Amino acid sequence: MSESILIPRRLVDELRKRGFSVEDIVIDALLKALDADPTTAAEIRLDIARRYLEEGEALADKDPVQASEKLYKACEEAIKALAIYNRLSEILAKVEEKGRWTVTEFEKAVEILSDMIGEWILASWDVAWTLHVWGFHEAKLDSEAVRRRAKQIRKLIMELERIIR
Repeated sequence: MSESILIPRRLVDELRKRGFSVEDIVIDALLKALDADPTTAAEIRLDIARRYLEEGEALADKDPVQASEKLYKACEEAIKALAIYNRLSEILAKVEEKGRWTVTEFEKAVEILSDMIGEWILASWDVAWTLHVWGFHEAKLDSEAVRRRAKQIRKLIMELERIIR
């Protein structure tokens, strides 16, 4: 279940102009206010990843461009969840300092998590990056290409569920 809140347009525009995700800012602030333990924070990120996965899979035949970005976001959330759950403190400190995740933090987290858990994490990230760049930004992937890659993102989310729960 989700809750809708009203955020003034000017605030949203300013955050986006500075490269921040409004959803991430709100979720991070709420997790911090709750002083959520790493398992709870990871489970919440898992819930978000699952939502993006479902939205991406549902859009694959209708809108492969938007499906690509939803699937990429599912992978991003999965990596965040694994980083939190596995207490990658150096990465999380950089995220806290910058106020957001950047590609650099994702890449470093993926490398560490791949060494800790398995190379399939790196493979999932590479698939997600293909979806993000070639599927979303360049709009070069058709529905079939997106559906094929969605399987790897689904596998990542299923493994994440197994690890966290």
